[in-house]
Amino acid sequence: MKLFVLNGPNLNMLGIREPGIYGKQDFNALIAYIHEVCQREGIEVECFQSNHEGVLVDIIQSAYGKADGIVINPAAYTHTSVAILDALKAVALPAVEVHLSDIKERESFRHISYPAMACIAQVKGKGFYGYEEAILLLKEHLSK
Repeated sequence: MKLFVLNGPNLNMLGIREPGIYGKQDFNALIAYIHEVCQREGIEVECFQSNHEGVLVDIIQSAYGKADGIVINPAAYTHTSVAILDALKAVALPAVEVHLSDIKERESFRHISYPAMACIAQVKGKGFYGYEEAILLLKEHLSK
């Protein structure tokens, strides 16, 4: 089983950007955590981060035929990107959207998620653990 884990804009600034919302651990700690979870679960993983919407669309498209599922934190593109939604629909791979914070408890403009419309689940407000939950949800889904 192989998963792609995608992270959108500003997630490379973890630990610096609004630590009261996103935590004090940096992006490298998040990637290490994802790799630890996947190694423990016997899952091959590739992690990506981009601040550019088109790059994220390209990565989603490249998952077709290479990955069994996608974990995606679209970050700010959650609330704006029909392009990411359409890319997820196009590849038709099971995907889980994840957010470090609970987007439903933040500003009203953050309550809508376009990519979630193509996902089997959304995990929010659980910090790094949300990625583990998303990975385990995909593993369970793909094992059926």
